[in-house]
Amino acid sequence: MRRLSNPPPHVYANRAFDRAAKARTDAAWLAEERQRPTTRVLLMSGLRVMVLDDADPPCALWLTVSELDRPLSDDALFLGREHGVSAFALDLGQDQPRPGARFVELRTVGSLMPADEAGLLAYSRGLIFWHQRHRFCGACGHPTRPEQGGHVRRCHHCNSLHFPRSDPAVIVLITHHGPRGERCLLGRSPRFIPNMYSTLAGFVEPGESLEETVQREVHEEAGIHVHDITYRSSQPWPFPASLMLGFHARAQDDHLMIDRNELEDAAWFTRDELLDPSRRPIRLPNPDSIARHLIEEWLVNDA
Repeated sequence: MRRLSNPPPHVYANRAFDRAAKARTDAAWLAEERQRPTTRVLLMSGLRVMVLDDADPPCALWLTVSELDRPLSDDALFLGREHGVSAFALDLGQDQPRPGARFVELRTVGSLMPADEAGLLAYSRGLIFWHQRHRFCGACGHPTRPEQGGHVRRCHHCNSLHFPRSDPAVIVLITHHGPRGERCLLGRSPRFIPNMYSTLAGFVEPGESLEETVQREVHEEAGIHVHDITYRSSQPWPFPASLMLGFHARAQDDHLMIDRNELEDAAWFTRDELLDPSRRPIRLPNPDSIARHLIEEWLVNDA
Protein backbone atom coordinates (compact mmCIF):
# COMPACT_ATOMS: atom_id res chain seq x y z
CA MET A 1 0.00 0.00 0.00
CA ARG A 2 1.20 3.48 -0.79
CA ARG A 3 2.58 5.33 2.25
CA LEU A 4 0.59 8.32 3.50
CA SER A 5 2.69 11.46 3.91
CA ASN A 6 1.07 12.68 7.11
CA PRO A 7 -0.76 9.89 9.00
CA PRO A 8 -2.27 10.47 12.48
CA PRO A 9 -1.07 11.73 14.83
CA HIS A 10 -0.51 14.50 12.30
CA VAL A 11 2.35 16.98 12.09
CA TYR A 12 2.17 19.64 14.87
CA ALA A 13 0.48 17.29 17.34
CA ASN A 14 2.36 16.75 20.61
CA ARG A 15 3.17 13.12 21.17
CA ALA A 16 4.32 11.96 24.59
CA PHE A 17 5.41 15.37 25.90
CA ASP A 18 4.38 16.01 29.52
CA ARG A 19 2.70 19.43 29.81
CA ALA A 20 2.96 19.19 33.63
CA ALA A 21 -0.25 21.19 34.06
CA LYS A 22 -0.32 20.81 37.85
CA ALA A 23 3.13 22.40 38.15
CA ARG A 24 1.93 25.62 36.46
CA THR A 25 0.18 26.77 39.64
CA ASP A 26 3.35 26.53 41.77
CA ALA A 27 4.91 29.97 41.35
CA ALA A 28 7.89 29.20 43.59
CA TRP A 29 8.71 26.03 41.65
CA LEU A 30 8.45 27.86 38.33
CA ALA A 31 10.81 30.57 39.61
CA GLU A 32 13.35 27.88 40.53
CA GLU A 33 13.02 26.21 37.13
CA ARG A 34 13.63 29.53 35.36
CA GLN A 35 17.03 29.66 37.11
CA ARG A 36 17.96 25.98 36.93
CA PRO A 37 21.06 25.59 34.69
CA THR A 38 19.69 22.50 32.89
CA THR A 39 16.31 24.03 32.04
CA ARG A 40 15.85 24.20 28.26
CA VAL A 41 14.51 27.21 26.38
CA LEU A 42 13.27 27.62 22.83
CA LEU A 43 14.09 31.04 21.40
CA MET A 44 11.56 32.72 19.15
CA SER A 45 11.03 36.10 17.53
CA GLY A 46 7.30 36.64 17.68
CA LEU A 47 5.87 33.71 15.75
CA ARG A 48 9.17 32.73 14.12
CA VAL A 49 11.37 30.02 15.56
CA MET A 50 15.16 30.03 15.72
CA VAL A 51 16.71 27.13 13.78
CA LEU A 52 20.30 26.11 13.14
CA ASP A 53 21.67 27.19 9.77
CA ASP A 54 23.41 23.94 8.84
CA ALA A 55 21.06 21.32 10.31
CA ASP A 56 19.64 18.71 7.93
CA PRO A 57 16.83 17.97 8.65
CA PRO A 58 15.99 21.40 10.12
CA CYS A 59 16.48 21.64 13.88
CA ALA A 60 15.28 24.26 16.36
CA LEU A 61 17.91 25.91 18.53
CA TRP A 62 17.29 24.92 22.16
CA LEU A 63 19.57 26.40 24.81
CA THR A 64 19.95 25.61 28.48
CA VAL A 65 19.73 28.39 31.04
CA SER A 66 23.45 27.83 31.59
CA GLU A 67 24.15 28.43 27.88
CA LEU A 68 21.85 31.44 27.85
CA ASP A 69 23.98 32.79 30.72
CA ARG A 70 21.05 34.36 32.57
CA PRO A 71 17.86 33.22 34.33
CA LEU A 72 14.69 33.21 32.25
CA SER A 73 12.45 36.22 32.60
CA ASP A 74 8.98 35.91 34.15
CA ASP A 75 7.37 36.13 30.71
CA ALA A 76 9.06 32.92 29.51
CA LEU A 77 6.29 30.42 28.75
CA PHE A 78 6.40 27.10 30.59
CA LEU A 79 5.79 24.29 28.10
CA GLY A 80 6.22 21.26 30.35
CA ARG A 81 8.74 18.56 31.21
CA GLU A 82 10.69 16.08 29.15
CA HIS A 83 12.94 13.43 30.69
CA GLY A 84 12.78 15.31 33.97
CA VAL A 85 13.89 18.63 32.47
CA SER A 86 11.67 21.70 32.22
CA ALA A 87 11.15 23.39 28.84
CA PHE A 88 10.21 27.02 28.20
CA ALA A 89 9.66 29.23 25.17
CA LEU A 90 10.88 32.81 25.13
CA ASP A 91 9.84 35.53 22.69
CA LEU A 92 12.93 37.66 22.03
CA GLY A 93 10.96 40.26 20.08
CA GLN A 94 13.13 41.89 17.44
CA ASP A 95 16.45 40.55 18.77
CA GLN A 96 18.89 39.15 16.26
CA PRO A 97 19.34 35.36 16.05
CA ARG A 98 22.38 33.76 17.56
CA PRO A 99 25.42 33.12 15.35
CA GLY A 100 24.86 30.08 13.16
CA ALA A 101 21.09 30.33 13.43
CA ARG A 102 18.16 32.16 11.86
CA PHE A 103 14.48 32.83 12.49
CA VAL A 104 12.01 31.06 10.18
CA GLU A 105 8.28 30.51 9.88
CA LEU A 106 7.36 27.11 11.28
CA ARG A 107 5.42 25.96 8.21
CA THR A 108 8.56 26.25 6.07
CA VAL A 109 10.34 23.60 8.16
CA GLY A 110 7.72 21.82 10.29
CA SER A 111 7.05 18.89 7.98
CA LEU A 112 10.82 18.21 7.71
CA MET A 113 11.40 18.02 11.46
CA PRO A 114 11.01 15.08 13.83
CA ALA A 115 7.35 14.92 14.82
CA ASP A 116 7.96 15.55 18.53
CA GLU A 117 9.92 18.72 17.84
CA ALA A 118 7.42 20.07 15.32
CA GLY A 119 4.69 19.54 17.92
CA LEU A 120 6.58 21.49 20.57
CA LEU A 121 7.19 24.37 18.17
CA ALA A 122 3.51 24.46 17.20
CA TYR A 123 2.58 24.50 20.90
CA SER A 124 4.96 27.40 21.50
CA ARG A 125 3.75 29.33 18.49
CA GLY A 126 0.12 28.96 19.55
CA LEU A 127 0.82 30.23 23.07
CA ILE A 128 2.81 33.22 21.85
CA PHE A 129 0.11 34.16 19.35
CA TRP A 130 -2.50 34.06 22.12
CA HIS A 131 -0.42 36.30 24.39
CA GLN A 132 0.13 38.82 21.59
CA ARG A 133 -3.64 39.26 21.18
CA HIS A 134 -4.82 39.15 24.78
CA ARG A 135 -2.84 41.90 26.44
CA PHE A 136 -6.06 43.61 27.48
CA CYS A 137 -9.12 42.29 29.26
CA GLY A 138 -12.13 41.58 27.06
CA ALA A 139 -14.45 42.36 29.99
CA CYS A 140 -13.17 45.76 31.17
CA GLY A 141 -10.37 46.75 28.78
CA HIS A 142 -7.59 46.98 31.37
CA PRO A 143 -4.18 45.32 30.88
CA THR A 144 -3.80 41.62 31.67
CA ARG A 145 -0.72 39.87 33.05
CA PRO A 146 0.45 36.29 32.51
CA GLU A 147 0.23 33.75 35.32
CA GLN A 148 0.71 30.00 35.70
CA GLY A 149 3.71 29.87 33.41
CA GLY A 150 1.88 31.76 30.67
CA HIS A 151 -1.21 29.54 30.56
CA VAL A 152 -3.49 32.17 32.11
CA ARG A 153 -3.76 35.94 31.83
CA ARG A 154 -5.35 37.78 34.74
CA CYS A 155 -6.92 41.20 34.74
CA HIS A 156 -5.98 42.79 38.06
CA HIS A 157 -8.71 45.40 37.65
CA CYS A 158 -11.77 43.10 37.46
CA ASN A 159 -9.97 39.83 38.34
CA SER A 160 -11.14 38.09 35.15
CA LEU A 161 -9.11 35.07 34.08
CA HIS A 162 -8.41 34.47 30.39
CA PHE A 163 -7.24 31.13 29.03
CA PRO A 164 -5.63 30.13 25.70
CA ARG A 165 -8.16 29.32 23.01
CA SER A 166 -8.16 27.16 19.90
CA ASP A 167 -10.81 27.84 17.27
CA PRO A 168 -12.50 24.57 16.19
CA ALA A 169 -12.83 24.18 12.44
CA VAL A 170 -14.12 21.27 10.37
CA ILE A 171 -12.31 20.12 7.27
CA VAL A 172 -14.01 17.56 5.05
CA LEU A 173 -13.31 15.39 2.04
CA ILE A 174 -16.55 14.97 0.08
CA THR A 175 -17.03 12.09 -2.32
CA HIS A 176 -19.75 11.09 -4.76
CA HIS A 177 -20.26 7.84 -6.64
CA GLY A 178 -21.71 8.31 -10.12
CA PRO A 179 -21.35 7.11 -13.74
CA ARG A 180 -17.64 8.00 -13.70
CA GLY A 181 -17.07 6.06 -10.50
CA GLU A 182 -16.19 7.69 -7.20
CA ARG A 183 -14.87 11.24 -7.30
CA CYS A 184 -13.82 13.71 -4.61
CA LEU A 185 -14.67 17.38 -4.40
CA LEU A 186 -11.85 19.90 -4.01
CA GLY A 187 -12.09 23.67 -3.94
CA ARG A 188 -9.80 26.59 -4.53
CA SER A 189 -9.68 29.67 -2.30
CA PRO A 190 -8.44 32.96 -3.77
CA ARG A 191 -5.83 32.94 -0.97
CA PHE A 192 -4.20 29.72 -2.22
CA ILE A 193 -0.99 29.56 -4.17
CA PRO A 194 -1.50 29.11 -7.94
CA ASN A 195 -3.37 25.95 -9.00
CA MET A 196 -3.72 24.53 -5.50
CA TYR A 197 -7.03 22.86 -4.59
CA SER A 198 -7.97 21.48 -1.19
CA THR A 199 -10.75 19.99 0.91
CA LEU A 200 -13.52 22.30 2.09
CA ALA A 201 -13.31 23.76 5.59
CA GLY A 202 -14.95 26.23 7.92
CA PHE A 203 -15.22 27.36 11.53
CA VAL A 204 -17.73 25.98 13.99
CA GLU A 205 -20.36 28.55 14.96
CA PRO A 206 -21.96 28.90 18.42
CA GLY A 207 -24.66 26.32 19.03
CA GLU A 208 -23.49 23.98 16.24
CA SER A 209 -22.44 20.38 16.40
CA LEU A 210 -19.49 19.37 14.24
CA GLU A 211 -21.81 17.45 11.90
CA GLU A 212 -24.03 20.51 11.49
CA THR A 213 -20.98 22.61 10.67
CA VAL A 214 -19.95 20.14 7.96
CA GLN A 215 -23.41 20.24 6.41
CA ARG A 216 -23.68 24.03 6.57
CA GLU A 217 -20.20 24.84 5.27
CA VAL A 218 -20.38 22.43 2.35
CA HIS A 219 -23.81 23.68 1.32
CA GLU A 220 -22.80 27.33 1.69
CA GLU A 221 -19.60 26.98 -0.32
CA ALA A 222 -20.52 24.40 -2.95
CA GLY A 223 -24.33 24.00 -2.85
CA ILE A 224 -23.97 20.32 -1.96
CA HIS A 225 -26.03 18.35 0.57
CA VAL A 226 -23.99 15.67 2.36
CA HIS A 227 -24.72 12.60 4.47
CA ASP A 228 -22.73 9.71 6.04
CA ILE A 229 -20.53 12.22 7.87
CA THR A 230 -17.65 10.31 9.46
CA TYR A 231 -14.96 11.67 11.77
CA ARG A 232 -11.42 10.73 10.70
CA SER A 233 -8.80 12.57 12.81
CA SER A 234 -7.76 16.00 14.10
CA GLN A 235 -4.76 18.29 13.87
CA PRO A 236 -3.65 21.31 15.88
CA TRP A 237 -3.14 24.14 13.41
CA PRO A 238 -1.52 27.17 15.08
CA PHE A 239 -1.63 29.27 11.89
CA PRO A 240 -2.83 31.18 13.72
CA ALA A 241 -5.02 29.35 16.30
CA SER A 242 -7.17 26.51 15.01
CA LEU A 243 -7.94 22.90 15.78
CA MET A 244 -8.80 21.14 12.52
CA LEU A 245 -11.36 18.34 12.85
CA GLY A 246 -11.20 16.07 9.82
CA PHE A 247 -14.24 14.35 8.30
CA HIS A 248 -15.31 12.33 5.31
CA ALA A 249 -18.81 12.84 3.88
CA ARG A 250 -20.82 11.67 0.88
CA ALA A 251 -22.64 14.04 -1.46
CA GLN A 252 -26.26 13.36 -2.39
CA ASP A 253 -25.56 14.63 -5.92
CA ASP A 254 -22.68 16.19 -7.84
CA HIS A 255 -24.32 19.43 -9.01
CA LEU A 256 -22.20 22.35 -7.79
CA MET A 257 -23.45 25.84 -6.95
CA ILE A 258 -20.23 27.61 -5.96
CA ASP A 259 -20.28 30.66 -3.70
CA ARG A 260 -17.72 32.86 -5.44
CA ASN A 261 -17.28 34.90 -2.28
CA GLU A 262 -15.89 31.77 -0.62
CA LEU A 263 -14.33 29.76 -3.45
CA GLU A 264 -12.66 30.79 -6.66
CA ASP A 265 -13.43 27.36 -8.10
CA ALA A 266 -14.43 23.81 -7.14
CA ALA A 267 -14.42 20.58 -9.14
CA TRP A 268 -14.78 16.80 -8.91
CA PHE A 269 -11.68 14.64 -9.41
CA THR A 270 -11.21 10.90 -9.94
CA ARG A 271 -8.49 8.85 -8.31
CA ASP A 272 -6.81 8.35 -11.68
CA GLU A 273 -6.54 12.12 -12.09
CA LEU A 274 -4.88 12.64 -8.71
CA LEU A 275 -2.79 9.51 -8.06
CA ASP A 276 0.07 10.29 -10.44
CA PRO A 277 1.87 13.51 -9.37
CA SER A 278 3.23 14.04 -12.88
CA ARG A 279 -0.28 14.01 -14.40
CA ARG A 280 -2.32 15.86 -11.81
CA PRO A 281 -4.24 18.80 -13.25
CA ILE A 282 -3.97 20.58 -9.89
CA ARG A 283 -1.59 21.03 -6.97
CA LEU A 284 -2.55 19.28 -3.74
CA PRO A 285 -2.22 20.90 -0.28
CA ASN A 286 1.14 20.77 1.47
CA PRO A 287 2.13 17.45 3.10
CA ASP A 288 1.99 18.93 6.61
CA SER A 289 -1.78 19.49 6.42
CA ILE A 290 -4.67 17.26 7.46
CA ALA A 291 -6.25 18.25 4.13
CA ARG A 292 -3.48 16.38 2.32
CA HIS A 293 -3.97 13.37 4.58
CA LEU A 294 -7.72 13.22 3.92
CA ILE A 295 -7.10 13.29 0.16
CA GLU A 296 -4.33 10.68 0.25
CA GLU A 297 -6.36 8.45 2.56
CA TRP A 298 -9.12 8.41 -0.06
CA LEU A 299 -6.67 7.89 -2.93
CA VAL A 300 -5.18 4.72 -1.49
CA ASN A 301 -8.50 3.15 -0.49
CA ASP A 302 -10.56 1.88 -3.39
CA ALA A 303 -14.28 2.48 -3.18
